[in-house]
Amino acid sequence: MAPSGSARPALRVAEDIGRWTARGLDSIGFGATLISQSLYWLLMGRRRRQAVRAAPVFAEMMEIGIRAIPIVTLLSATIGVMLALQGIYSLKAFGAERQVTIGVALGVTREFAPLITGILVAGRSGSALAARLGTMVISNEVDALRVMGVNPVRYLVVPSLVAMVVMLPSLALWSDFVALFAAGLYISADLGITLGAYGQEILRVVSVDDMRHGLLKSLLFAVLITTVAIVDGSSVEGGAEGVGRVTTRSVVHGITAIVLTDMLFVFAATR
Repeated sequence: MAPSGSARPALRVAEDIGRWTARGLDSIGFGATLISQSLYWLLMGRRRRQAVRAAPVFAEMMEIGIRAIPIVTLLSATIGVMLALQGIYSLKAFGAERQVTIGVALGVTREFAPLITGILVAGRSGSALAARLGTMVISNEVDALRVMGVNPVRYLVVPSLVAMVVMLPSLALWSDFVALFAAGLYISADLGITLGAYGQEILRVVSVDDMRHGLLKSLLFAVLITTVAIVDGSSVEGGAEGVGRVTTRSVVHGITAIVLTDMLFVFAATR
């Protein structure tokens, strides 16, 4: 029996939801497979005579980390000053503006430094990785690697994953120092305290657990950015237009995954 006219829109919605769910589960499974294969080739590649070479890893580290230092520095300093501005403005209503250091220190190390760095790297390096892989898929370069006996995961995924895991926490740590220093400059000028006193207050407030919290999040973001970029880049269809679509999709998916994971991580760590 055919569905009635009023039931057809609901049926189409249900079909779309099912299709999106199946596609999402397929992408999650593919991403988990990529991570497990990457770990396998990283540990067992030398025994299989396909060791992960250091040169591609360092090249990726240069692209992901070193060349991102200027923009990370600029954004981190801006975030630090903004937190100091907003903190002083909000605390003045209670006459407690000198307590702004606590909010800035914990906000930067636990939340803003890893989050802003992750979003920046997702938009900069994650999109570039998705575009590069999508171009290789369209031009059949990935198939050519398989024909030559080179495993594409070992050759394409592992160097990017290793570089991202090393450089993103390093950038987050650099962002901590820059944001706290920039905030200290503004706070010392506005409240009339010395940078030395500000630094002592930061050391008193920030603990090793706070630093570990931010660095663990950035490590998780690194795995997410690489996995999302590889999954989206591998799903390219069409020509140059398809590469553009997967590049945009990689940025959207990467940032969404970072924000949602950050929320879940904070919820789990603070309960």
